[in-house]
Amino acid sequence: MTFSIVARCPRSGEFGISAITALPAVGTFLTHAAPGAGAVATQARLNPYLGIDGVRLLQNGMSAHDTIEALKQTDPRMDRRQLGVVDRNGGASIWTGENCKGWAGGETRQDLCVLGNRLVGPQVIEASVKAFLETADLPLVDRLVKALATGMSLGGDRKEERSATVFIVAAEEYPLWDIRVDDHDDPVGELKRLQGVFGSRLLPHIRRMATRTNPAGVFEDADV
Repeated sequence: MTFSIVARCPRSGEFGISAITALPAVGTFLTHAAPGAGAVATQARLNPYLGIDGVRLLQNGMSAHDTIEALKQTDPRMDRRQLGVVDRNGGASIWTGENCKGWAGGETRQDLCVLGNRLVGPQVIEASVKAFLETADLPLVDRLVKALATGMSLGGDRKEERSATVFIVAAEEYPLWDIRVDDHDDPVGELKRLQGVFGSRLLPHIRRMATRTNPAGVFEDADV
């Protein structure tokens, strides 16, 4: 019931995930990422611990492929799970259990994996990969939203989609972008709208927040 893109930006070092599904609140359990380490999307018959534990393995320096191999040993129902992982070096790997509902699968590239289940067909994945690769000069958030919208324009999810998300980490342990459309008639359209609101009204404040290297943060004359 889910379609997602997991990616790394080699220019900024950001890791991010965009996703859409027919169930509400896709951003609550699917998206997992850590700065400088990598990102994991866990979906199909979702097991949140595959994302939680996957990020810990990535933080320990494990590759995307080896992370999935390790996670497979922890879950007796991997036949119903789907995972997309990108590691700190941009290595990408996907797992699609044999009992995920079709069409199910994905594609990987350097710094990218696109995956889904219950899709109308592989053309959704192919179009999203193409859209992502063709926008290499854009910020990661724009590439993730564009790739998601392109896939959905081809009927990405066979069921009526209701929720969407984009989640990105940069250098800090808190997210740079965390936009969630939990239930909406047009989740992609609402995601784009909120991206504009977030980018103009919240992102400037996030960029001035305290960091590990500058605990005071950045203050301007107008700040109290």
